[in-house]
Amino acid sequence: MPQLWATKSMSALMQEAQEEGAHTLKRVLGPFHLIMLGIGAIIGAGIFVLTGQAAAQHAGPAVALSFVVAGITCALTALCYAEFASLIPIAGSAYTYGYATLGELVAWIIGWDLVLEYAFAAGTVASGWSGYFVSLLQDFHINLPPQITATYGSVLYLYNAHWVPLASLPEGVNPAGLRHVTGIFNLVAFAVVLMTTAVLVIGIEESAKFNTAIVTIKLSVVGIFLVVGAGFLLQHPHLAAMHWHPFIPPSQGPGKFGLGGITAGAASIFFAYIGFDAVSTAAQEAKNPQRDMPIGILGSLVICTVLYILVALVLTGLVSYHSLDVADPVAVGMDATGARWGSILVKMGAVFGLGTAMLVMLLGQSRVFLSMSRDGLLWKWASKIHPRFRTPYTSNIVVGTLVAFMPALLPIDRLSELVNMGTLLAFSIVCAGIWVLRRRHPEMPRPFKTPWVPLVPILGILSAFYLIWVLPALTKMIVAAWFVVGLVIYFTYSVRHSEVQKSLRSR
Repeated sequence: MPQLWATKSMSALMQEAQEEGAHTLKRVLGPFHLIMLGIGAIIGAGIFVLTGQAAAQHAGPAVALSFVVAGITCALTALCYAEFASLIPIAGSAYTYGYATLGELVAWIIGWDLVLEYAFAAGTVASGWSGYFVSLLQDFHINLPPQITATYGSVLYLYNAHWVPLASLPEGVNPAGLRHVTGIFNLVAFAVVLMTTAVLVIGIEESAKFNTAIVTIKLSVVGIFLVVGAGFLLQHPHLAAMHWHPFIPPSQGPGKFGLGGITAGAASIFFAYIGFDAVSTAAQEAKNPQRDMPIGILGSLVICTVLYILVALVLTGLVSYHSLDVADPVAVGMDATGARWGSILVKMGAVFGLGTAMLVMLLGQSRVFLSMSRDGLLWKWASKIHPRFRTPYTSNIVVGTLVAFMPALLPIDRLSELVNMGTLLAFSIVCAGIWVLRRRHPEMPRPFKTPWVPLVPILGILSAFYLIWVLPALTKMIVAAWFVVGLVIYFTYSVRHSEVQKSLRSR
């Protein structure tokens, strides 16, 4: 009978962290690169896609408060992540932390959950990337066959020489009189995931340099949007007054506007914050993880939270929240200023920016696969390291290929909801793990200490579970089904190949 609550010893983890050689990951990342990795993941679909959807469907102009709620929840968890990442500098993120503190079964559940989280996160970003890229091409009068730019069954309408979904049509336009087609397969999203996978296979150092260059462009574009948008609102204050009134729209039911809409909005955009989680998966590639991981995790979170709130305020001031349920809301906001060059610039920034977010998500998932495989919980092919590139190339290729089909077939709102569920579960495990580790190993030297333990972990757990509670029931059912599949794999394969279980049986 397997010991389901057996933990991986801290001595084994520390030995693994200190390994070097051709079979290990390459330590090349400093604090600047880690912050950029975090920003690369956080500033992506959250700003360029989900802000508009959360405003239109849940919170209205108060989506800025949704970002505050989500940011506070993330800050509680980020403090716990920072302590773990500095103490246990191993690829694997919450999976590794759970294994060290809460036992193998919990570690398996959270690892399997992270596989879902990162896969659907990359798919969500690829879906948003496709929307901006196709729109940008149409601005230059390059029209791809619309059937290969949308998921199966999605209807696109030809309006002003652009193929757009129904939600993008201006109020008063009758879609019945417009030419329309039905999507078959989003080939654009499929292709970009495969290209991103190829970049990751080549190497982490090259990927980090590529990410840093693109993040610089992305932050410049966000800055230009804020300057142009805020300047336009200062010249037309009546516009903001009209669009921000009422700032919290009256409730129209559970999770739809009102105070409940703010928390529902926070749950729906929680995906926007998983970048700092992805930073922790690069711990084995950091030069000085004890010092640099907390800087990367907390630094990227603070910078991005401020930018999210500012973008949400400017965007809902420029455009009525009713018109923001589209794939490219920031571009719609820029169009409202009349600066056509600005709209094209925003789309270009989104194309680059969503690309880096996708890169970090796929990087995170392959590193979780790597850690689980080395522990014997997944198949050995997942931990193969390329002798030249020093990357888990087999995991990258397999994961990238599977993820490529997700945005090609599934709509973005379903993808993002599944990511949010996975993210919140991972966060609650990390918070619980810090509390347990403080009680079991109070003597361990901690380069970074989470303040006010156990208060911070408890608040992190409670806030995560509250946001899970307000997610749609269908999302919870799909995630439950995913866990059932995972448990079948665990009890039929993992318990027999687990390195921890083997050591216990040999005693």
